[in-house]
Amino acid sequence: MRSVVVTGASTGIGWATTKLLLDRGFRVFGSVRRQADAERLRREFGANFIPLLFDVTEEAAVLAAAREVRTALGGETLAGLINNAGIAVTGPVLGLAADEFRRQLDVNVIGPVIATQAFAPLLGADASLRGAKGRIVMVSSLAGKNGNPLTSAYSASKHALEGFSEGLRRELMLFGIDVIIVAPGAVNTPIWSKVEEVDVSAYRNSPFFPAMERIRKFMLELGENGLPPERVAEVIFGALTSANPGVRYQIAPDPVQQFMINVLPKRMVDRIIAKRLGLSPP
Repeated sequence: MRSVVVTGASTGIGWATTKLLLDRGFRVFGSVRRQADAERLRREFGANFIPLLFDVTEEAAVLAAAREVRTALGGETLAGLINNAGIAVTGPVLGLAADEFRRQLDVNVIGPVIATQAFAPLLGADASLRGAKGRIVMVSSLAGKNGNPLTSAYSASKHALEGFSEGLRRELMLFGIDVIIVAPGAVNTPIWSKVEEVDVSAYRNSPFFPAMERIRKFMLELGENGLPPERVAEVIFGALTSANPGVRYQIAPDPVQQFMINVLPKRMVDRIIAKRLGLSPP
């Protein structure tokens, strides 16, 4: 039975990917941060799901989980690592605390670095293991190629993840381990509902306050109308199992959004976004 590690398996894309892999005969090691989630997922998914309890930013815990997976594999390779865990920090750069920006990068960039270093030996970088070489799938975002105002920290993290993935893919050719990016647009997951909990009152005296209120409403609408996580899971499954995978899969829920990102000049997109959010100069 082929085995895969999925980070951030408790909800959203991670949950949907875990379910799809299990339904198609894989064993899944899924990371969660709370014991309650580990127990819930065991009940939901059954015996072929093994929870791993760690936060992706805590290196010692991730390395301990990798040792646990190595033992379970019994000398076989791991078929895949899905670097999915992530958060979204919102706020204008001029008013965002450096610690908040740092937290965004710690989870969305350093987390995948830690997980990759921990599990890459099991994917085949350790030549003593038996079996086919595994793959790494990085869950990025349309924001990985397109920066958005008031979510600059999130955009920066996904740009960094894409650059990391490209360089890593070329490094890991030495071991026959592929690295593939999956970059969806807005997905109907809890990451968007958490936007409603963001307290924008700290920006009440900021010139960005009206735009913060608009973008919070816009992001909630994006979440409600976003891609179903099951669709993203299907693309991740294809990236993991296709005989000849691409290096990057972009999934936009809206063809107009695709057109804006891929075709329109950047300055034109700047003006459209500024008008929509009230960021045009007086």
